[in-house]
Amino acid sequence: MDISTKGRPLLPLLFKIITVLLIILSLHSCKKENWINRKKEKTTTQIKKIIDTADLLLDLKKRDSAYYYFNKVLPLIDPKRNPEEFVYTLTCMAEIQHFKGNPIKSESYLTKTMPYLEKITNRGYKWTVYTIMANNYHTSYDLKNALLHHQKALNYTSTTLQRNQTLHNIALVYCDQEKYIDAIEIYLPLLAKHTTDPENLNIDETNYAMVLNDLGHCYYKTHNPKALECFNESLKINQQIKNQEGIMFNHWFIYLYYLKSNPKYASKHVKLAYDISCRNNYTTKRIQYLSALVKCSTGPQQKKYALDYIQLSDSIKEVRLRTKNQFSQIKYDSKLDKAENLQLKTQKAENKLQLEREKNRNIISYILILFILVILLFLSSYLILKGRREKNDAIYESEMRISAKLKSELSNNIYNLILFASTENLESEENKEQLLNNLEVIYSRTRNISKENSSILTDENYTLILKEMISEFKTQDINIFSSGLDTIPWKQIDKNKKIILYRALQELFTNMKTHSKATLASITFKIKDKKIIVTYANNSVGTTKNNTALKNRLQNVESRIKTINGTLIFDTYSQSGFKLSFTFHL
Repeated sequence: MDISTKGRPLLPLLFKIITVLLIILSLHSCKKENWINRKKEKTTTQIKKIIDTADLLLDLKKRDSAYYYFNKVLPLIDPKRNPEEFVYTLTCMAEIQHFKGNPIKSESYLTKTMPYLEKITNRGYKWTVYTIMANNYHTSYDLKNALLHHQKALNYTSTTLQRNQTLHNIALVYCDQEKYIDAIEIYLPLLAKHTTDPENLNIDETNYAMVLNDLGHCYYKTHNPKALECFNESLKINQQIKNQEGIMFNHWFIYLYYLKSNPKYASKHVKLAYDISCRNNYTTKRIQYLSALVKCSTGPQQKKYALDYIQLSDSIKEVRLRTKNQFSQIKYDSKLDKAENLQLKTQKAENKLQLEREKNRNIISYILILFILVILLFLSSYLILKGRREKNDAIYESEMRISAKLKSELSNNIYNLILFASTENLESEENKEQLLNNLEVIYSRTRNISKENSSILTDENYTLILKEMISEFKTQDINIFSSGLDTIPWKQIDKNKKIILYRALQELFTNMKTHSKATLASITFKIKDKKIIVTYANNSVGTTKNNTALKNRLQNVESRIKTINGTLIFDTYSQSGFKLSFTFHL
């Protein structure tokens, strides 16, 4: 009872404490919310102020200063809360970049607006985005995409002026596609529907003059005499409204019109167009007009324009090289964060897959390289062993041939000499003379065998050596005639081919001297179709087509010719003589 009585005053106290805390929390929450609201209001005011400043500068054609303020305000805009301000700012920056001749940067700004186009209600902003994007494609001569985006822009036109301007842009694409009739079908209705806008006369008249000028261009391309009338009327309107850009284009098209018929008058108009492009910093048009001035001018003036053209061309060359075919459309999901995360995951997976592919390619490359090295090592070893074996076989064959030759040609002579020396009286002068003669024969045959297997010079003296070898087979009973030997460019012929030729002829003459009863032989050299043709003939008796013994004796000659990719032909078999020829490349 005492405890409960003492505890009753605690409940109101706790209630009061809780109430005070709730009031404090409420006040703090209100204060924080008011602070946030004031901060938002301050940021919104600041954004509006900066955008208004940028718009004013843009209207005054101070594009660099306007771009500075748009770039300054962009980080302050929350695209989720204020998508229209975000889209508008990026669109203005994209338009400035397009005007400065940097369509790639312009495109990058426009792609950032894509996720928010569905969140904004202002159709004019959407129309502007697709129009600038189409103009970027048009600048890079991607006419297919330019036409596609102009048609998209046509779906978001909210005023007659926007619709007419888009139709005009589509007609310009048709002109660049050389579809002048299609362009004229758009221009004529635009001119027929021309009405004066009392609220903004200059804009309406500007577009009217532009359409007139472009219609004149189509007439000019289709050889319609109405072209000059359109140009002059457009120029008159642009001069009245002081539209410098329009006047510049008028002068340019008049220049094109008179270029062939009156070049002097044409150069006057292109000079006026160039002056306007310089005053208004129309960079892309300025270089176009400079090029025309270089062609029209002469003397020091031409040199000045040429130097200006080179300087300006170098300054924008890098930008122009990057413009063509470098645009890409980016598809976004409804939420930017989700799209970015998905893109990052996809990129990560692609990188991982690329690394795996690279790793597999490296492994396959290493295996292939190792396999090729093993094959090369095997082939190298095989060729070395084969070369050694062939060399040993050649040495053995040469030794056996020399041995057989010594046996066949000298053994009987030596045996008869020994028998003669042992049985006859060498004191006799007659026997001495016969002994010396036999020794001379043995020496001569030994020398010939030595020459047949000695080294052959293949330098500039090769012709003399070949003639000397042929002359050694001449005797009192055998005449040998040669022709065409000096007509062959021996310096151009490979060393091995010279040696093979020498040995082949040597064996032919040796066979003639040893096995035939020929008294006359001839050897002819000539060149035909970059091939050397050597023809050999003699008057040996009794040679027939079935004389296989002769072919066997000449097998070594045929083998030699085949080693240099040559061909040997037995041309004639008759009772009156023997003839063959062989051919090989220079």
